[in-house]
Amino acid sequence: MPDINASQKKVISLQVSLTTYTDALQQIILLGKTNTPSYACFANAHMTVEAKKSTVFQSQVNGSTFTFADGMPLVFALRLLYGIKQDRIAGMDLMGSVLHECEKNGLSVFFYGSTQAMLDLLKENTLKKFPHLIIAGMLSPPFRALTEDERQQHIRAINASGAGLVLVGLGCPKQEMWMAKNSNSINACLLGVGGAFEIYAGVTTRAPQWMCALGMEWFFRFLQEPKRLFKRYAVTNTLFLWHFFGQLITRK
Repeated sequence: MPDINASQKKVISLQVSLTTYTDALQQIILLGKTNTPSYACFANAHMTVEAKKSTVFQSQVNGSTFTFADGMPLVFALRLLYGIKQDRIAGMDLMGSVLHECEKNGLSVFFYGSTQAMLDLLKENTLKKFPHLIIAGMLSPPFRALTEDERQQHIRAINASGAGLVLVGLGCPKQEMWMAKNSNSINACLLGVGGAFEIYAGVTTRAPQWMCALGMEWFFRFLQEPKRLFKRYAVTNTLFLWHFFGQLITRK
C-alpha cells in the first residue's frame, strides 16, 4: 500500500485530514494507480452533524483513508480551533482535477450511483471535456437497500472493470456507509462526491466562486431548491454552530 501521509484534527465529531489540495490529489491518484482499497469522504456541516448524531456513522467516516474539509465551515473551524490554514478540498472541485489527471495518466474511472439517465448525461458531458478519459463502467444501484447478492454483484463488476478510481454519487450519509462497508473488497480508491454528479452532468449549476469562498455555497443551493433544503439547512447549520461553539469553548 502506498505511504499515506495526512495528520488529522478533530472538528466536533470528525477527524479531518490536514493536507493541501495538491497533495490530496496526488495521494488519490497514487491510490488509483496502485488499485489500493481505500476511500475518501468530503466533510461538510451536514456530514459533521450526522456523525455527531450517530456513533456508527461517525466511525464509518473516521475510518476512511481521508476525510477532507469540503465545506468552508470546516475550514473556518480548523482555523479558529487550531490556527490551521487548511485548503478547502471540495468533492466537486477534486472530481474535475481527478478526471483531468486520469485522462492524462490513462487511469480508468467508474461511476457508481444516481439514476441511469443521470449517469448517461454525466458520461456524455464528461467525455466532451475529457475526450480521452477511460470510463471503465457505470452502475446505478436501486434506491432501496441492496440484497447481499446485489452487493456482491456490484463489487465484482467494479473489480472486473479494472478501474483505479470509483466516483460514488449516492448522497450523504448513504455513500459514506456504502464505502465503509465495501471498500476492503474493492480494488480501487472510492471517492464520495455526492451532488457533483448533477453538476458535471449539467443538470444543476454550482454557486459562483465568491459565494464558495465565503462559505455560502449552501445558500446558493437553498435558493435552487428551497422546499427540499429548508428544513435540512435550518436544522443542520444551527446544530453545527451549536456543537462548534461548544468545542471552541471547551477546546476538546
